[in-house]
Parts: sequence; C-alpha cells; structure tokens
Amino acid sequence: MTESKIIYTETDEAPALATYSLLPIVRAFAEPCGVAIETRDISLSGRIISQFPGRLSEEQRIADDLAELGELAKTPEANIVKLPNISASIPQLKAAIKELQKQGYDLPDYPDEPKTDEEKAVKAKYDKVKGSAVNPVLREGNSDRRAPVSVKQYARKNPHKMGAWSADSKSHVSHMSHGDFYGSEQSVLVEKATDVKIQLVTDAGDTQILKEKTALLDGEIIDAAVMSKQALRDFLEAEINDAKAKDVLFSLHLKATMMKVSDPILFGHTVEVFYADALKKHEAALKSVGFDANNGIGDLYSCVEQLPEDQRKAIIADVEAVYNERPRLAMVNSDKGITNLHVPSDVIIDASMPAMIRDSGKMWGADNARHDAKAVIPDRCYATIYQAVIDDCKANGAFDPTTMGSVSNVGLMAQKAEEYGSHDKTFEVPASGKVQVEDASGQVLIEQSVEAGDIFRMCQVKDAPIRDWVKLAVNRARESGAPAVFWLDSKRAHDAQVTKKVEQYLKEHDTSGLEIHIMAPVDAMTFSLERIRQGKDTISVTGNVLRDYLTDLFPIMELGTSAKMLSIVPLMNGGGLFETGAGGSAPKHVQQLLEENHLRWDSLGEFLAMVESLRHFGKVTGNAKAKVLADALDKANADFLENNKSPSRKTGELDNRGSHFYLALYWAEALAAQSDDAELKQRFTELAKTLRAEEDKIVAELNGVQGKPVDIGGYYRPVTRKVSDVMRPSATLNAALDALKNA
Repeated sequence: MTESKIIYTETDEAPALATYSLLPIVRAFAEPCGVAIETRDISLSGRIISQFPGRLSEEQRIADDLAELGELAKTPEANIVKLPNISASIPQLKAAIKELQKQGYDLPDYPDEPKTDEEKAVKAKYDKVKGSAVNPVLREGNSDRRAPVSVKQYARKNPHKMGAWSADSKSHVSHMSHGDFYGSEQSVLVEKATDVKIQLVTDAGDTQILKEKTALLDGEIIDAAVMSKQALRDFLEAEINDAKAKDVLFSLHLKATMMKVSDPILFGHTVEVFYADALKKHEAALKSVGFDANNGIGDLYSCVEQLPEDQRKAIIADVEAVYNERPRLAMVNSDKGITNLHVPSDVIIDASMPAMIRDSGKMWGADNARHDAKAVIPDRCYATIYQAVIDDCKANGAFDPTTMGSVSNVGLMAQKAEEYGSHDKTFEVPASGKVQVEDASGQVLIEQSVEAGDIFRMCQVKDAPIRDWVKLAVNRARESGAPAVFWLDSKRAHDAQVTKKVEQYLKEHDTSGLEIHIMAPVDAMTFSLERIRQGKDTISVTGNVLRDYLTDLFPIMELGTSAKMLSIVPLMNGGGLFETGAGGSAPKHVQQLLEENHLRWDSLGEFLAMVESLRHFGKVTGNAKAKVLADALDKANADFLENNKSPSRKTGELDNRGSHFYLALYWAEALAAQSDDAELKQRFTELAKTLRAEEDKIVAELNGVQGKPVDIGGYYRPVTRKVSDVMRPSATLNAALDALKNA
C-alpha cells in the first residue's frame, strides 16, 4: 500500500457546525482501517485570516489551506471531501471582518473605494476571498452529479410536496431581447499558445489596461460579451411596470455569489431603478453615509442609522412610499420585511427558481401569502430554460416525485472553465469606447463597443477539460444506458465553438449503441421533461453555469432538495474531489441552533461523499479495509433512509446530531454483519451492541439539550471548544467512540 490521506474541509455555517459532530465518528471508524483523515480550513474566516499573516500573532495565523488544496488537486494523491462554503457577498465579507476584529484579529477594514496603494493592496487580498473563491481553485476536474439509487428510492416512497399548477397561472420569466451578454457575445478559438491583454480604448483616444496578461494554451476558446447599462435599465423599468399592470409579484433572480463581479452590479441597477424616486431625492445624504445599491436596499436601512433622526425617518418614509407606486415585491422573509431586493446573497437563482416552480409558480408576498410572480432574469443565456419548465407545468401540471425520472449532470468546470462574471476578467467599464482583447503579437482577437457603466466579461475554456468532459459523458452514458444530451446553443458564439470540439472528441470514443444528442438548452429541457414525466432518466451534459443551475433544479423537483445528490469530481490527474451535495451552507439552520439548540442540517451529502472517498482511497492505496468500510457505510446510508432518521425541523425532535448517532449505529451494525474482514467484524460488533443497547439513552441525551439558546462564540469564526460542547452533548455516545479508538 502507498501512503495516502483523506482531506476533510472545514467550511462555514451549518455544514461546519455539523462537522464537529460527524467528523469524530468518521475518524473513530476510519482509524482502525488505516485511513488517515486530516482537515483543512477553507472557511470564509479562515481564508480572510490567511491573507494577512504579517498583521497577526503566531497563534492567530492560519496557512493558506485553499492554495495548498489547489495544488494537491493537481496530483494523483488528491482525496478531498469538500463541504459547502460561503460564497461571500460584500456584506457577508464585511460582517466576517467585523466579527474577527472583535475577536482580536488586527485586520484592515474592506476599502470600498481604495485610494492609496496600501488600500488597493488590501482590497486585492479581500477580493481573492469574496464570491465563489473556493470551487474554481479545487475543481481540477469535471463533475458527475446524480441521485444515488437509495436516495431516489426513498424519495419515491416518501415524496415531498409539490404545489399544484394552474393552466391560467400568470407566473412567467422575463429576459432582455437585446443589449445583454447573449446578444453581444463573440468567441475565438486560439490555435497556438499566447498571452492576451484586455484594454479599453476610450472615445477620447486614451488606452487603459484592464488586465495586463492572461495566458492561453493551444486550442483554448475565449469569448467576450457586454451587458449594456442603458438597455438593462430600460428593460428593468419596463418589467417593473409590466408586473404592476399584470398584478404579479416582481422578483429578481441572479447569482451574486458565483458571479461576484457582474451580478452585484445588475442587482444594484435593479435597486436603483425600482426605488428611483426615493434614491434620487435623497442622493446626497445617502452618498454621505456610504449607501451602495449593489449591496441591496437593506444597505440603505443600515446606512441611514448614521443620520439625524428626522432625516432618517424622511428617507425611510420615502422608501416605504415606493411600495405604493411600484408592483408588490416578492419576499425573502415576510415576517421580517426582507424583500427580494434587500441583500444580493439572499436570492440565488439556482435555489430561488426551483423553489418557485415547486410552489405552483408562486412566491411569498408581504402579506405572508403566495402569489403569481414575474421572475426577472436579465440575460438570455439561460433564462429561457426556466420558462420552458413553467410552460410544461402549466400544460401538464406538477411533477410527481413518486414516478418521475432523474436528470443527472456531467458538468464542464475543470480548470476554471466558464467562470462567467466571477473572475478578474469582468469589469464595469469606466468610459465609453472599445474594449479589445489583444494577443502577444498585437492582433486584436475580440473587440466590443462599450458605453460607460456597461459590464464587460471575458471567459476562457481550455481544450483538455472539454476533451475530458466528452469522455466523462460517454462513460456515463455507457454505464447508465441513459441518453446523454449536450446543452449547446448553435446561435450563441461560445457554444458554437464548443460544439465543434464536442463533435471532434466524440469521434475518439466508441458510441455504438449510445444515444447522444446536441441540443439548444430549451430543446434539451423539453426533451428531458418529457422523459421525466415518463419515468425515464436522462444525462444533462452542460457547461459550468448550467451545471450549477440544473443540479439544483432537477434534484429539488425530484428529491425536494439538492443536498442529497452524489457529487463526484474525477480530477484530471487521477485524484478525487468529493463534494457533499449542492445545498449551500444554510444560514437559517445556524439561526435555529443559536436560538433553540436544534440543528436541522441534513448530513446525507457528507455520508454519500464519504462512501466514494473511502472507495477511492481503497482503490489507489490497495487498502482492502477501506473498501469494506465504504461498502458498510453505503449499507448504513440505505438503512438511514429506510428508517427515516433524517433531522426534523422541530425542536425537541431528532436533529443533525441524532442523525449522526443513527449513522454510527447502522454503520457499526453493517460492519458487524459483513464477512469480508474478520478483524473489523470483531472490533465493530461490540460497538454495534453498545449503541443499540444505549439507543434510547443516547437519543434522550441529544434531544434533551434542545429548546434553549446556545453560545458558540461567533458566527463566522466560532470558538472550537464551545461548538464541540454544543455539537457533542451525549456523554454515552462519546464514551462508546472513545472505547472503539482504545480497543
């Protein structure tokens, strides 16, 4: 056997809290099998701290674990279990900085408008942390996401609720018809390796370098597109008026966390247009207190606290008056008055649109009731797929989880493929002119005409990831027998280039007997929905953004959640990245824990990822015990689902900690029952007997602590001792695990 280890990531919010309970169990089971499990801190707070070692004491410093894992992911030895983390918006980033400062970390404030070189350097460090900073670093492979058989069977036996649809529903999607990224996109295939720079040649004749150098490889595809500020604002005004005329809720659906440069700007324009009268009237006062529309209207309520009371009340009154003139807004939290336009990170399209579709096409209004809604998705690239689902539901009714088929996904994401709007090649254009992408020889590869305030984005996809993506799609089609559909739009410049490569690389594989299609996204959606209603499975083969959207949309319709998906990333150099579902980091779950000491986070995604991680470990190291451990965990997962031991939403009932106990019980019993390894059978038989005999006592200890507030010492950077005490309250379970380690 070769030496190897599993890296289990420390992240944020609910999954981070759950780790304090689950990881001791996993380590107790893994240690007797010779499986080493280490942790690395890639949490938002950890990433912040790692950027400023020179300002911190030795005890406070943290290594840049994300950078370390990024290098590890390029090696055959990689075996990483990656939990959901915060993709930080600016408000979240500032909140985390403030908490760390209160905890004694000498960190600089986030400079919104840096003026000095020092402030610019600080901002550059923080910008490495915000948005979707983790996934692009770790994803050195393409993704394979699907619902495990045991999960699908459970969902059919225990279907989640789907709202009924009416053929006369007024709910719909609205998108731009011109001036968006889709309509302006240009794409080029770079034959030979080169460097390119992105520059703005202004109408005044000045040249500004937006990005000095981007290295490109042989056969790389680059594209560039522009979102027109004026076209966007005209579109938003028209759609706001249309929502009022149709008497439907107005809602905006973006992804300001993943598209960390472009989408906050789109969000800000929406806030400015919707609240135009109030914001214009108080423009000077709001500027004086630092209000930024890109942070949402919630930022206004925070900023005006700095103003004299009479001025503050006048501004709030004028903002509230807007609601009488504008259409009703969809709400994030009706009870607390949190609207769809409050905070950009509150409404994430890949979660918000599936929820709307599941709930009869309705969203919550301020009256705490559901209403038909206009879903505004400005760019056309993928907005149309959601309208296709709405059209299907209006024609055929809600989907039936007891009979519907599955849509798995093979996603192109390796080596930062298609990181639209979330990287250092996306800019808010400072002046009118032309943005050029120029190669090392001085040749202009792409040129876009722009106006001040437009958003320019350039994107790239390397050849090797596309080739690997095609191979993974063919392999999945062969293994599953399901049709594989490449979602590519021939009318879109980027997709046309990718299609040529797909057609080229499909010829490298034996596709006889396989059903493989290349379809425009709307056609692919229609094809998949028809099969779903027939109970048939389909493989969606998509680019990075659609991967993100579809691996929430279909699981939420099929399973009620995307957190129960199996997510494997076969890394291109032979390692493995095992992601624990797509359910986000669940801040509301943390709130409930703090208030009631009940954590309803479902760790099934972690359970599923550990099975595949252990199998991979056994395969690459020759450790037969690891395979036995993985097979037993797979059996335990099935028992866990069959016996319905997922966390309850209600305080006083089984929560995340109780679900972990039952996983340990079923895992120990599966190891005691297996006959492949006599040593493990003997070792775990005693644990299985103990846990079964003490079941009632352990559950009582876990449930008995609930119902009261708890202190964990921080939200973004909780105190280890405090969290451990909260998440491991059963002395009986802890003693049983200690006995296993000491056996």
